[in-house]
Amino acid sequence: MNILAFDIETIPDTETGRRLYGLEGLDDKDVARAMFAKRREQTGDSEFLRHHLHRVAAISAVLRQGENLRVWSLGEPDSSEAELIRRFYDGIEKYTPTLVSWNGGGFDMPVLHYRALRHGVSAPRYWETGAEDQGFRWNNYLSRYHERHTDLMDVLSAYQPRATAPLDEVALLLGLPGKMGRSGADVWDQFQDGRIEEIRDYCETDALNTYLIYLRFELMRGNLDDAGWKRETQRVRDTLKAANRPHLNAFLDAWREGR
Repeated sequence: MNILAFDIETIPDTETGRRLYGLEGLDDKDVARAMFAKRREQTGDSEFLRHHLHRVAAISAVLRQGENLRVWSLGEPDSSEAELIRRFYDGIEKYTPTLVSWNGGGFDMPVLHYRALRHGVSAPRYWETGAEDQGFRWNNYLSRYHERHTDLMDVLSAYQPRATAPLDEVALLLGLPGKMGRSGADVWDQFQDGRIEEIRDYCETDALNTYLIYLRFELMRGNLDDAGWKRETQRVRDTLKAANRPHLNAFLDAWREGR
């Protein structure tokens, strides 16, 4: 079985915001400011934009395939949004993995749906529900209660909105590094400053936290025994050590301190 734990980071879709609110002539920074203000008017306090007004800045993943484990961000720092999304869905076409996310059903996938629609990205394997492959009739990526996309936040809260928890807090509950003082709220400022590598690094650590929580979930439901869980977590440690990248080394150090 192939496992793909993933996370996305987003910024305001200022192109659509400019058209939607008649803001021609304003630069992206001012358009985003207006979009946030409009959202505050709608919600009373939150600036968090509706799903269709997000643009994908990074997609990061942890892929467990056979005996191999890989941690990376899709594309290159200068890849277009369309290329990032195309690579994500091409991975599903190639590997048919079990997708693992934290709030992916509530946020990541709806955003990716809208952006794939925007860019005309074809993803027949992802949208399959049994018409071409009967195996997808009972287990597909779209049904909330199927396992082909396992949204850990949904599952662990028993699908009860009042019981959901943030990724960072559940990671810390398990002695994992969590977000290490970083936040998705910083992404727009980082993007404007051209710090896309920082965004990609942060996104990778979120994907790592998600994957490690998934391993604990697999232990809890009996798909891994204690020896298997220790073996899989050690595989992650060894992969991070071999990669020898600053943000992964920091993640590994924080994980050692927290265990």
